[in-house]
Amino acid sequence: ASAFDAVLPALILPSPQGGEMALGLVTSTAGVAMLVGSLMATFMKRPKDRVRVIYLTMLVSLSMENFLLAFTRIPALWCLGQLIGWLPVPIMNANLDVILRASIPVEMQGRVYSCRNTLQFFTIPVGFFLGGLLVDKVCEPLMAQAHPGGLLKRMFGAGKGSGAAMVMFFLGVAGTLICLVFGQVLKKYRYDKV
Repeated sequence: ASAFDAVLPALILPSPQGGEMALGLVTSTAGVAMLVGSLMATFMKRPKDRVRVIYLTMLVSLSMENFLLAFTRIPALWCLGQLIGWLPVPIMNANLDVILRASIPVEMQGRVYSCRNTLQFFTIPVGFFLGGLLVDKVCEPLMAQAHPGGLLKRMFGAGKGSGAAMVMFFLGVAGTLICLVFGQVLKKYRYDKV
């Protein structure tokens, strides 16, 4: 998520259809999606399988949003990507929280949450660093040297921002693969349904 946050402005700001207004609209759409997703999580019925809900919400979020942003140059589709990507996040978070609170003894929850948060928040600056590094030092120079009629230009566009589109694509592939592998692990091993 933090790599995504680092790459998003590099994708939208230099785009001919983008700019500051488009970036504001796209990021506002993410905020609205989170608000609506929070309301949905509040009023949803208790799912039969919370782990499966986590898996499916992240699969939808990580695949659809990143690919829409990587392959389109239309602000309305960027907003749709943000809506699809951020709407399920509160649902995922609510189900994860229920699993943790229901399966960890109360006297251990402080330590477990502390450890979890340390690992989770430690990755934020790492993600920002890697997202920026991949855009500036790897993908933008690669796209600048790509053949004008080649596959890379057809997939990710030309000019500034095309390298950011390539990074979005890689984030989408990585997120989708992680979710698919996790889904196979779910099928292979039994777990308690909370």
